[in-house]
Amino acid sequence: MASATIVLFTQDLRVHDHPALAAAVERPGPTLPVFVLDPAVAGRSVRNRAALLADALADLRAALRERGADLVLLRGDTVREVAALARASGADTVHVTDGVSSLAARRARRLRATGLTVRAFPGLTVVPPGEVTPAGGDHYKVFTPYWKAWEAAAWRDPVAPPDRVVLPEGVRPGELPGRGTDGLGALAEDLPRGGERAARERLDAWLSSGLAAYPDRHDDLPGAATSHLSADLRLGCLSPLEAALAASPLAGGEAFVRQLAWRDFHHQVTAAFPAVNVRDYRPRDRKWREDPDALDAWKRGRTGVPVVDAGMRQLLREGFVHNRARMITAAFLTRTLRVHWREGADHFHAHLVDGDVANNYGNWQWVAGTGNDTRPNRAFNPLRQARRFDPEGVYVRRYLPELADLPGGRAHTPWREEHPPPGYPAPIADPGHWG
Repeated sequence: MASATIVLFTQDLRVHDHPALAAAVERPGPTLPVFVLDPAVAGRSVRNRAALLADALADLRAALRERGADLVLLRGDTVREVAALARASGADTVHVTDGVSSLAARRARRLRATGLTVRAFPGLTVVPPGEVTPAGGDHYKVFTPYWKAWEAAAWRDPVAPPDRVVLPEGVRPGELPGRGTDGLGALAEDLPRGGERAARERLDAWLSSGLAAYPDRHDDLPGAATSHLSADLRLGCLSPLEAALAASPLAGGEAFVRQLAWRDFHHQVTAAFPAVNVRDYRPRDRKWREDPDALDAWKRGRTGVPVVDAGMRQLLREGFVHNRARMITAAFLTRTLRVHWREGADHFHAHLVDGDVANNYGNWQWVAGTGNDTRPNRAFNPLRQARRFDPEGVYVRRYLPELADLPGGRAHTPWREEHPPPGYPAPIADPGHWG
């Protein structure tokens, strides 16, 4: 009998449009779907992200069982666990969705060093990193030319989910992690369910009832009129290719698909510069300040600048932050307080349910002026941003109960009140030049 093929699931927890799984099923011999709960990765996750991962794994196991197979859950170092499973099952090949992080690259090298054949497949992005490149360069450093090349690229066809997956005999599937039992921090009260089924339902709802208004409302802080699909894309419960194809012909589709292109852009940058999470992509000799007290105030949402504090409290409460608020909070830390972008990016990465190396650190460097922004010295006025994107203070009051009694736009400038709200701090930066 032909040897088994291991499918190592990582950031691709689905059965729809999964090229690595589909190719394994087409090979002679059984297929062995595997996920490894590696403490090197899981130990850094917050409870919200761990809960969504638990949902996604349970849903993936159910989908595989519907097809006659199962999901094997292992715990420990990924490479050692996969190599031991290969020896026990007689597998000689591992299929994996190609990643761009330094962790993914090290994992692939170590797997090959054990003697296993490792085959990498697309699926993490719409257009795979390296598929479109500029003349004379290995990757695009500026988004606009990348966007033009990305639009003109030939996208692959989505892969149908397999009808049947044959598992080797005698496989012990292992226990699923419990929802909300692992990870750091508190579990959000209104955390949505994770997994592929819920993700596809969210995509359908977004396409039918939210997408058309997206071009006009995507920066509306209180409206929260974005897709909320980022965590589903982060865990791979949704195929970004399927999402792009579904949205493209619809009203509002181009603006949404452009955001998926931004996601791909940061992935191709990270593929070329895997140190994006630790080193400046474009060193600019920024002078950073060591200010532990200011950093702590920022992390806790106690800077005295309401729009910044609302974003930081949303992060702690929900494990999610509106994209506009991400830019405002990041700019305040790096441009107003002059604290190093790594401090903020690490904090976001630890708490976001959609925390992803390429997108999180790529966007932080963009805001900080050390990344792919063509205007590295652009100004971010927090008060101007607040008045433009939350003119009546609805977003601010939603997350800052201390300001509940300040009506309208007054919620953005509590320091100007004759009697400032008790319990809310004064600004830690001089607001005099904000207008």
